[in-house]
Amino acid sequence: MIERTNAANIESMLSQIRKYQAQIGGTSDTANTIAGGLNQVEKPGFGQAVKDALDAVNQTQVNASGKAEAYERGAEIPLAEVVVGMQKASLAFEATLQVRNKVLKAYEDILNMPL
Repeated sequence: MIERTNAANIESMLSQIRKYQAQIGGTSDTANTIAGGLNQVEKPGFGQAVKDALDAVNQTQVNASGKAEAYERGAEIPLAEVVVGMQKASLAFEATLQVRNKVLKAYEDILNMPL
């Protein structure tokens, strides 16, 4: 009896997964009616991805500065945590700088291509 129940649950889950796959693929009529009533969600573009990455690097630097200032004021923050935070911020900035340099180099290469 337990095996039949598990098999029924598995079949139920599989049919539900197939239904969701059909909705995602747009092959189902119900998926089309649902999608017709909703606004499409825009995918983030390259500019938004760059902005998010720069915001993350900035946040890392702000956190590291905050930890360093708190340590200097005498807060009970381990020195190792401050140093690791500063190294993370430095590494994130250096990586961002390298990506910027690569993008600029690629842009210059494209501009210098003969037509």
